[in-house]
Amino acid sequence: MKVEISEESFRKAAEEGMDAFLRVITDAYLEALGGGLSSEGMTRLNGWQHTLLGYRFFQEEVMDGGFCQLIQNGYGPYIFDNPFAKAMRLMGLHDFSKAVYKAKYIYDTNKADLTRERSDEEFMAMYEQYPGFDDIEDWYIENEEEITKAIAYYVDEHLSQFLED
Repeated sequence: MKVEISEESFRKAAEEGMDAFLRVITDAYLEALGGGLSSEGMTRLNGWQHTLLGYRFFQEEVMDGGFCQLIQNGYGPYIFDNPFAKAMRLMGLHDFSKAVYKAKYIYDTNKADLTRERSDEEFMAMYEQYPGFDDIEDWYIENEEEITKAIAYYVDEHLSQFLED
């Protein structure tokens, strides 16, 4: 999907930092898709656009509530059933890719339970039921700023892949 972003929006976002730079791009995706992902909208994004949007969801969810929240909010298939981890490796983020693959293993092994509907109490209990996510989350939180910086640098260097079909 071709995305138009004004020079002024890019300039302002760049001044605010790497998170704002990536957000201005993913905001444009979401706006063009009508505010969220749908099966029809999924086909409009190219692989790199999906990767960047996936990172936005990954970052927001894991930083806020970890992998259990990411999965319970419906993003498990988007991250783990797509080549997100491979794309991170192709972007040069080898350690991050390995961390995502470790989380994917837990997800794949326990998919039926992790994705089932839960009460708030059951959701909170997930954190104790899946301690394997803890070390991966801790590692990500410690390295999030550098990972985001590396992604922003990659996107900036390959901008056409993220803005065009």
